[in-house]
Amino acid sequence: MSNPVRSAVRVVAERGVALVAACNRWRLPRAPSPFTVGIHAPMREELTLTDLTVTGSIPAGLDGRYLKMGANPVRPAARAHEWFLGDGMVHGLALTDGRARWYRNRWIGSRLAAAALGRPAAPGPRRGRNDTVNTNVVEIGGRAFAVVEAGSFPVALSETLEAQNYNPFDGTLAGSFSGHPHRDPLTAETHAIAYDGAVWDSVRHVVLSPAGRVVRDVAIPVEHGPCIHDCALTARFAIVLDLPLTFSMRALLAGYRLPFRWNPSHRARVGLLPRHGTAADIAWCDVEPCYVFHVANAFDEADGRVILDVIAYPRVFATAGGGFDEPGRFERWTADPATRRVERRVIDPTPQEFPRIDERRFGQRHRYAYAVSVPPDGDPQLRGATQIYKHDGETGERRVHDFGGDRVPGEFVFVPAAPDAGEDEGWLLGLVVDRGTETTDFAILDARAFEAPPVATIRLPHRIPPGFHGNWFPARREAV
Repeated sequence: MSNPVRSAVRVVAERGVALVAACNRWRLPRAPSPFTVGIHAPMREELTLTDLTVTGSIPAGLDGRYLKMGANPVRPAARAHEWFLGDGMVHGLALTDGRARWYRNRWIGSRLAAAALGRPAAPGPRRGRNDTVNTNVVEIGGRAFAVVEAGSFPVALSETLEAQNYNPFDGTLAGSFSGHPHRDPLTAETHAIAYDGAVWDSVRHVVLSPAGRVVRDVAIPVEHGPCIHDCALTARFAIVLDLPLTFSMRALLAGYRLPFRWNPSHRARVGLLPRHGTAADIAWCDVEPCYVFHVANAFDEADGRVILDVIAYPRVFATAGGGFDEPGRFERWTADPATRRVERRVIDPTPQEFPRIDERRFGQRHRYAYAVSVPPDGDPQLRGATQIYKHDGETGERRVHDFGGDRVPGEFVFVPAAPDAGEDEGWLLGLVVDRGTETTDFAILDARAFEAPPVATIRLPHRIPPGFHGNWFPARREAV
């Protein structure tokens, strides 16, 4: 069959699947999703605020912007909506000389969001029909990019978030990208494991140069179309998490918008890919079936083994409608390329998520990791999730910062006090939603005085949905 004929057949098949899925979606219950109401209810307007209330003193060394992403649907779907889906919205807070300069929130200008808002879509090339970007904001090549996995090209953002441009890394990205690329602080390269929901037999190791252009794109054979949400690095390896959450045609045809389900027949394994090797060089290490959304870090041991600190779930999306089945716990994995096995040890069984470290240590041995509490009963409204944790890998101690009341923290990011500061010498930055007042505080904690009250908070007079991931962008000139 020739390529044009094969392409035509594929288009017809995709349209047929889409039609069946749309018909069956109407048979699903019409009810508000728990991820579009309550604490997750989307914002309805874009704001620019410059008169912000500050309590305490913002450290003078915090000169830059905090940017955070999440799904914020302009028109929430009436059926089968998932937390991971919906138009992206980026939130930004700029700090300079101990002052809060501004807060802004802007929808990412996808075609769907722009049409719903009645304005032009953001310029730039598209990849496929779905150009929604809603997962993370990262710095690559000195620019801020909004990113998503398995679909759209990234979106470059200007300093004020006003200018947006779909940008496949200056034309060097040939396929999908990742919502969790990671920068190697020693080489300044950015690494990602990218998958595509329409490609079930391979994923890719993508590497970007310090200038932000793709210099490596290596295919890795897999089965069943695994959902690979995150990855990790060591000095020797890029780490591939090939776990039993895979593409489900049954879920797609049934009308569910997120077509991934728990697959007990899929072999759970961790791939150790030499950073300059090919798929044939991967050491695949078997692991007990589980799923990992987020990795705190990984590093090499002198004896050749590889350590990964992860949040691991016994299983996820095992029911017809999807969703989390049991909470995740903080674990240390030891992958041995000699035995091709992974040993798992529980660091902390307390339900938690969004693990982060001092990013200067990424891919190297670290001591401290930070995570956010989640409800043990899986309550999507995050009731009772008022704490963040600091794990000490040397002593095994877990310290707790409790924001109290009904105040729900999101992911916190560590910012060193100076380039040569100690591993926990710096600040933890993150957003905390106050349910009672429907407001949000941007909290700044001293990482060494973890349990103490924030050194500063910046009050935002509205609720920001918990969303997904945020990062700190030190002040510098950026181009789009």
